[in-house]
Formats: sequence, C-alpha cells, structure tokens
Amino acid sequence: MLTVQRAYHAYLDEMNLITILIPAEMQGDGKRTFYLLDGETRTELKCERIETIENRVKIQCRFDPSVKPFGKLYEICDDLNRKTDLQMGAVIRTDLFDEYFYYGENDLGAVCGEESTVLKVWAPTATEVKVKLLFPDVNKIETMPMTLGEKGIWSIKLQGNFDSVFYTYLVCVNLIWNEAVDPYAKAVSINGEYGVITELKKTAVLRKKPQPFEKLTDAIIYEAHIRDFSIHPDSGIKQKGKYAAFNEKETKTAGGLSSGLSYLQELGVTHLELLPFNDFEGVDEQDTSAEYNWGYNPLHFNAPEGSYSAKPDDPAERIRELKSAIQSIHESGIRVIMDVVYNHVYIRETSSFEKIVQGYYFRHDHNGLPSDGTGVGNDIASERKMARKFIVDSVSYWLSEYDVDGFRFDLMGILDVETMNEVHAACMRIKPDLLILGEGWDLNTPLAYEKKAIIANAGKMPGISFFNDQFRDVIKGSTFNLYDKGFIFGHTSNPDLLARVMTGSIAHFSSPAQSINYVESHDNHTLWDKMEVSNPHEAHEDRRMRQKLAAGMVILAQGIPFFHSGQEFYRTKKGVENSYKSPDDINQLDWNEREKYAEDVKYVKHLIALRKSHGAFRFAASDEISRHYRVLKNDGGVYAYALMDVKDYGPWRHIAVIHCSHRNGAVIPLPAGGEWEIASSPLMNKDHHDQKADSQITANEIGTLVLFQK
Repeated sequence: MLTVQRAYHAYLDEMNLITILIPAEMQGDGKRTFYLLDGETRTELKCERIETIENRVKIQCRFDPSVKPFGKLYEICDDLNRKTDLQMGAVIRTDLFDEYFYYGENDLGAVCGEESTVLKVWAPTATEVKVKLLFPDVNKIETMPMTLGEKGIWSIKLQGNFDSVFYTYLVCVNLIWNEAVDPYAKAVSINGEYGVITELKKTAVLRKKPQPFEKLTDAIIYEAHIRDFSIHPDSGIKQKGKYAAFNEKETKTAGGLSSGLSYLQELGVTHLELLPFNDFEGVDEQDTSAEYNWGYNPLHFNAPEGSYSAKPDDPAERIRELKSAIQSIHESGIRVIMDVVYNHVYIRETSSFEKIVQGYYFRHDHNGLPSDGTGVGNDIASERKMARKFIVDSVSYWLSEYDVDGFRFDLMGILDVETMNEVHAACMRIKPDLLILGEGWDLNTPLAYEKKAIIANAGKMPGISFFNDQFRDVIKGSTFNLYDKGFIFGHTSNPDLLARVMTGSIAHFSSPAQSINYVESHDNHTLWDKMEVSNPHEAHEDRRMRQKLAAGMVILAQGIPFFHSGQEFYRTKKGVENSYKSPDDINQLDWNEREKYAEDVKYVKHLIALRKSHGAFRFAASDEISRHYRVLKNDGGVYAYALMDVKDYGPWRHIAVIHCSHRNGAVIPLPAGGEWEIASSPLMNKDHHDQKADSQITANEIGTLVLFQK
C-alpha cells in the first residue's frame, strides 16, 4: 500500500473542522498557531480543543465555513512554517458533506455518441483526476486531465468516435494516486480490468412484451443460476452455461421431454429470477471451466458478466447476448427478475468506490472501522446520498436499457428504508408492473433499527416483497438445523404461526404481495438434502410425498410462491450446504432427474395451473383474505381451510384446501352443505369430477387435497 511521509497529520473531519495530530515534542511550549494555506493565501485557524494522546497531541481547529477546502491541494502550516497537506478525514461521513456535494443529474459515467464522448465522475475529495484511454486495436495509451465542476464532478469531452475504447480514472486523494474503473461503467473488458466506452444504441435488440401481469400475487417465481440451468451434458442445450442458452427453443432431454426455456414455459411459472449476472469476481472469463461462483462477489454493477458470454472479450457483444436472452425469455411469456447485490463489494480496499472517494461508500462503526454486517468485510452505506443515488441509478439503468422486470435484493436488510422506497418509486416510473423482493434479515450493521430495510419494517416499504423465513421454517423446519422438522414432517407445535404464514402473513405485512413463500432457495441445503439427513430411515416414496406437500403449500398459500430450480424434481447438491463455489457436478440442474420424476413435475405443473385458474388462491389485498378465508382444521398434522363465496374471483363458489402430513385418516368437516367435487389430490395430476364429498372428507395420504363447489 502506498504511503506518504509526513512530519505531522491534518485531517478535515467536518466541513469547517480540522484535526491536527502532531508529535508531543513538536508541541513545545504549547503555543503553536496553525494556518490553512490556499496557495499564497494564509488563514489562521481557531484552536477549539487540545488533547494529549500517548505520545501525540490532538488539536482541533475551526475556520470560516465559507471556505471549502476541496478540489485542489490545501496545506496546514504552524508558526514555524512546518507544513503538511490537508487530508480528507471524517468529513466525508457528515450530513453537511452529503448535502453540499450531492449531484442529482443522470449523466455520470461515459455518454458515447458518434462524434464525441463525455466522461463524468463524482470525486469531491480528489485534488486531481485524469482519464486513461487505451486503444486496444493499436495498443496505444493516452492520459488526459479532467476538469472540476460543481458538486465534485470531474469531466472531459472527447471529440471523435471513442466507441470500444478502454478507459480508467486516475484519481489523486491525499497525495496518493489510484487507478479505478468507472463505477458507472456500462461495459468492461475481460475480467473487468478496464471500463469500455460503448455506444449503446449499437447493442439494441428487438423487444418482446411478455404476457400481461395484473397484480403482484399473480407471480410464480422460479430461481435459477445461468450456468447451472444449461450446463448438464443432457440438458439438450448447445450453448451450455451461456446467455445464449435462453435463445434455444424446443430443447429436449435425452428422453424427449422439454428442457431449458421450453420446460419453464410448460411448467407455467411467470418470473425467472436469475442469480447475479452483473460483472463479478470468482470465475476467470477466459477459462470458465476452471472455477464456479454464484456471482455474489460484485465488481462492476452496471456491466454484464463475461463468463456467461460466448465472446467475453467483446464488451458490446456480451451486452447484446444478454439483451437477446432477456427478450427470448419474454417471448416465451416469462418475465426476468435480476438478482442484485448492492449491500457490499467484493473487496472494499480495491473497489472503485474506495479508490475514488475513500471512506464514503462504506459504513464504519463507532471506532471508525469498516462494519461487517454482510460477513464479507464491508457494508455499503446506502443512507449516504451518492451511495443511494448509485443504487437507484443502477436499477433504473438495468430496467430501461435491458428491460428486466424486477429485482431481488441480496441481504436487503443492510440497506435502508428510504433507499428501497426510492428504488421502488424510480422503477415504478419506468415499469409499473415490476416486482421488487429481497432478503429482509436484521444484520449487525451500524444503522438504526427503524431505518433498516428488514421484515420488521415492512410496513414502511409497502412496495417491497420479503422472503418469508417464518413460512420457510414453519413448513419445513429450521434452515440452520437439519434435524428440526416443520409441518410437512407432522410437527405442528405452533398452529397460530402456521395459520399466519398460510394467510400471507397479513398480520404483519401491508398486503399478501409482501410475502414471498418458499421452502428452498440457492442458499443452504436443498429440501431433499435436508430430508436425507433428518429422515434417513423413511422410504424414498414418502420423502417425495412430503416434498410435494411442501410444493402444494408454497403454491396455494396466499402471497407469492417461489421455487428453487429443480426443487420440483428433488434437486440435490449431494449434501453440500453452501455450494457458492462448488463444481458443476454439485450445482448443475440434472435434467435426467426431470425425466425420472416426470410425473411429479406434472403434479407441480398441475398445482401451478390450479393457482392460476382461480383468483381466490392469490388475493391481492389483506381485507379479501380476512373476508373469505376460514380455517377448518389446524391440529394433528392437518391444516385445512376454506375460501368462501369467491365466485367473483373464478369459476368456483367455494374452495376447500387440505394439507395433511400423515396417513392416519384425518376427518375434516366441510362447510356450506351440499356436494363438493375434488379438483386435486396427492395421487393425481388432473381433475377427477367423478369423485365427490359432502359434509366431510377423510385425508388418507401425505399431500394436498383441493375441493370445490361450483
């Protein structure tokens, strides 16, 4: 790490407060006077406090607040003319700094045209900024000075066509030069070494509009990793592990069943949530077979990842490939949710944020040390205006340029309520039917509890949906204790909580659309792997029945259902809990299992179709649930309920749903009188209108039973 030798140190800690640290012997008789030097201009500082700390003396001084010592080199000298440079200190974490330097325009980064390119970077603490240009075709490098304008914006206008030219910023802060890729870079070179100036209109593809999407609770989310989805040898997909895999239609498994995008279309999901596809660390883009990563190591937030590209060394082509993949998914009637990681960076010290405005973008604890609520060494300070602006600008860019349909926020609890509400408002202006969901876990970061974007504060963020961990743990048992068993195993120790989560957790959320109901995701063990440990002596067939029961509860509960890819055919990661960098044989979606369990896939497809067939399974408002939902039985391993007087929402007047976790012959009373028909049972995949019931029905199988009256 580069350092500068100084006789003593001076830091700007507030907009008009300088902290000077001098060796004790330099203090002398204790009558030192200090001055702020701006070239030839000398301003005496007013000493406010003197404190001795071990072998140093700490002196705090005030100066005229109309003086703004930014944008060039300022010095401090004492009455013996001993000088040091004024370094940027804690001032960058003050509200006044945030207010003074907030820049509200939407033109940061490289704006490229046919005849000129304008580059702008926010670097308010820098004393000099240059742009370094690399012309790859001729292997030539040029360095040009940038000009400081208002609000800490450094800019330069380049005359001519600079499309495909590589660039970085050289930024001098506290006498140290750092080279950084533009945080707003929209394209990057191989492995993210350089930003790349790109004329975006040349990357445009024809847009396709997916099927209409009326309300959030109509969504059925399917989560997948781009590489996992197609990499298996028997996926039937040629462009394995690539964006282009989603361009391939009518792909088949070895046995002739649907695979890839055609499979998702057949299954009936509405949204495909893809793990991060912005540029990340962890996979060598020149040799993608050597490493694997989920993508939660963000490097460049606004540029697509190269390891999923067929031409990772062509920055514009990887943009086109991703755009084309998204539109192909749209053409299949499915929307795309982008998994985003704005809560941390891969390595704070080497990130562009830290190199350009040191200390600003990251939270620090009361000791001034970087906080680590994320567990990866840094937390983004989303509450600061330009950090918040970056997040809002970034999601707005992906939404408008790539036409994604929503965002899944990783570790959203690190971020703040105001940021998430601004994200939602900005996105709604671009695409009103988008879906925003996130992990609202309460993490140990130095942000006031009431400001955290966590489940407990969901009422302050009515437009945001949350992964419902209570639903997950009540249905299957604790994610973090493999031996803990939930309802699908016959454990009903908390019936009140079970009823709450099955009704969309409306006692806590402002609407059922805030509840993302799931039992499995890319994190932690798959449900099948959990059962392998918790129920090792149970018959294979019974474990399949329990997992199908879980699917029935996820799909038919009020709220928004969420599936982990392959969950419907018992995905296993061979017992690996955290497979973020495990090889393909652990993470790949095994399309042979899709063939093996084709009947079970049909059952999940049937449940999805059932949910879509009647609006009572997906009420949009809490008062609708309160008005129509009636619990029939909630004990003894059975949860049964009725949806009464719901003919205005679909073809049936009354609906009864029974979830049973055993074969003990539970008797469930049916309301309303008259004859009930069976729409679905654990052992069939389609309507059987010849099966009837009247005042009661007996549940004899593990699984979900659905009845109706027309």
